[in-house]
Amino acid sequence: MLTVSHLSLSRGHRRLFSDVSFSLMPGQWLHLEGDNGVGKTSLLRLLCGLGVWEQGEVTWKNQSIVQEPENFRADLLYLGHQLALKEDLSPLENLRADALVAGRDGSVDRVMAALGQMGLRGREHLPVRVLSQGQKRRTALARLLISRAPLWILDEPFVALDAAAQNALSGVINAHLNDAGMLLVTSHQPLSLQGQALSYRLTA
Repeated sequence: MLTVSHLSLSRGHRRLFSDVSFSLMPGQWLHLEGDNGVGKTSLLRLLCGLGVWEQGEVTWKNQSIVQEPENFRADLLYLGHQLALKEDLSPLENLRADALVAGRDGSVDRVMAALGQMGLRGREHLPVRVLSQGQKRRTALARLLISRAPLWILDEPFVALDAAAQNALSGVINAHLNDAGMLLVTSHQPLSLQGQALSYRLTA
């Protein structure tokens, strides 16, 4: 279980958010909402260990993510605005390298199947630099299909996807939730996913 308790963050003299509290259990997904600039991405990055908050606490399985960061990161998959793809490598090479670093199954068959499910069949061996923005986005999202992490944190995952890719991504997320996975997500569009839906509106 992920528990966020009374989290606060400022940038300079500006308070981004304060007293943020919520929890997430297996099979649940939480839609993090809020106006542009209110700090949604900053909050997600904090929850991934990519920053330091001023007040509050975040625990994973009743352990502080500050005191036990490696245990938390092993159970986490974060996909943000930056796709983190090497332009000179192919989608297949990028995902196999990711899996190797994470200690996950990066076999050719498994990665090829993931890319095919995200609509990239026939483009698995092309350099990422020649792909469209939507195809690059789908390459990054194919990481979800080779991940065993129970907690997914996704920042605007449906951006730059056509209707078919959005449906494919929804199916991947639903399978994760039905397998007792957890999801924390931002999105400017309405979401219709399986599992127990929660929401939290972030304000300054």
